[in-house]
Amino acid sequence: MEKKVKYDFSTSADRENTNAEKYTLREKLFGTEDVLPVWVADMDIDTPDFVIDAVKKRLKHPIFGYEEFPKSAFLAQMNWMQKEHSVSFELEEMLYSHSVVASMNVAIEAFSKEGDGVIVQTPVYPPFFQSVLKHKRELIKNPLKQLKDGRYIFDIEDLKSKIDEKTKLLLLCSPHNPVGRVWHKEELEEILEVCATHNIVVFSDEIHCDLVYSPNKHIPFASLSHEAKEISVSAIGVGKTFNMAGFAMSSVAIPNQVLREKFREVYEKIHFAQGTIFGHVGFESAYTNGKEWLEALKVHLFINFQMLENLCKQYPTKIKITPIEATYLAWLDCRGMNLSDKELRDFFIKEAKLGLNAGLSFGREGSGFIRLNFALSFGKMSQVLEQLEYALQKI
Repeated sequence: MEKKVKYDFSTSADRENTNAEKYTLREKLFGTEDVLPVWVADMDIDTPDFVIDAVKKRLKHPIFGYEEFPKSAFLAQMNWMQKEHSVSFELEEMLYSHSVVASMNVAIEAFSKEGDGVIVQTPVYPPFFQSVLKHKRELIKNPLKQLKDGRYIFDIEDLKSKIDEKTKLLLLCSPHNPVGRVWHKEELEEILEVCATHNIVVFSDEIHCDLVYSPNKHIPFASLSHEAKEISVSAIGVGKTFNMAGFAMSSVAIPNQVLREKFREVYEKIHFAQGTIFGHVGFESAYTNGKEWLEALKVHLFINFQMLENLCKQYPTKIKITPIEATYLAWLDCRGMNLSDKELRDFFIKEAKLGLNAGLSFGREGSGFIRLNFALSFGKMSQVLEQLEYALQKI
């Protein structure tokens, strides 16, 4: 008797005409709707049933008034982080936030003032440097170094050389978007040593921490030592892991009471409130019931990556794929095509009919690269590969 697959990622629901950002903005961003959107970092994979069922259950009660963020939801997250990532937080250290980017902006405002320096490690998710500039802080770029095998590492000597008495904050992307690194303990300890020495707060964006491929292991910055906890603000959540970005649910863990009060002062001026009713129950259900589904998802995602990798290997002089350890975002080196960044963008839009993230948007170090989101059903991934191969054959 054939064994039934418990989680099937072969197809997914159609998102066109649902107000999905990646579809509704195609004309505006790419000049045409005739592209498959593989840019926004959410999944074209159905959100798991245990999240949907929790929302359906809550819908049976006909009143949707104000609610507090339930302690049980935070406890479910804290239990998950302890079991999966060996880091412990206390309930009093946790704050609700609707997004990591919002939390980052609060941290910039709370731990620095206009003219102070904030470190970002490019190429990196664009809000990292955009947020710094919007708050009129000095943007200190500490670019990652790319090795011959395509992997990226920290440039610690460059970091040390750029710090002065006005440097107040480092924005750490861990795991890293877009280069797909899972930072080793030894690498993070080097960051810790530098920041602790210079009294620099570390805002650690760990939103991709659950999307790590074996044998790699995510090391939360706060788990390094008591000293690391004392200088860190950790941003975590369900949005990427369980395809729940539309719930606007994440959290911030701040063990140091002084830092927490500084953060809270800005946080309360903005009035973050307590999230949504359906977000509360979905968040708790994801962390309570999500382990088995997540393991199946990661197998599927890595197969998608391998299919993309195999295609790129057929055109080694044109396109190279950066080795991946985490996330569902492929960082593709297209410098072999000898195209300008505009020409490269046009190539993917017009020839491959794919809507991608231009590498240059992640910083100057992303010139000649593009980012491709492979968190797709098997059917949609097959279509992406077919269109990409057709375009590569032409070039």
